[in-house]
Amino acid sequence: MKKIIIVPFLVMLIAFTGCQSAEKKVDPEIKGVVNKISAEDAKKKMDEDKSIILVDVRTKEEFNEAHIENAVLLTLDTINAMAPSLIPDKNATYYVYCKSGNRSAIAATELVIMGYMNIYDMGGIADWPYETIKGN
Repeated sequence: MKKIIIVPFLVMLIAFTGCQSAEKKVDPEIKGVVNKISAEDAKKKMDEDKSIILVDVRTKEEFNEAHIENAVLLTLDTINAMAPSLIPDKNATYYVYCKSGNRSAIAATELVIMGYMNIYDMGGIADWPYETIKGN
């Protein structure tokens, strides 16, 4: 009976220890976090604070079809190379969006890893119920 109880306990202990060591591999220098924000809350905050910068991480073609006014195009595949020049202020507030929310989550995480401090993942433009701009 004791062996039956000990085996599951050991399995859980090993699994937990494995998770712990994976967590410790996170770079302690990373200070920022990715915050989630809804389209409604984002719109309200952007109306109040004009210093918020929108970052569209879709392709140029998607951006040209429709984008949120004043958004900066920083495609996901160029984020590491282009972020320092397109969005140089690592302390500014950035709202990141894509089409459905997948790329924005990846991009937001990448920006935090790069040292950006105030990153908000807005999800997708598909959830943006407000006006958009067509073309450049």
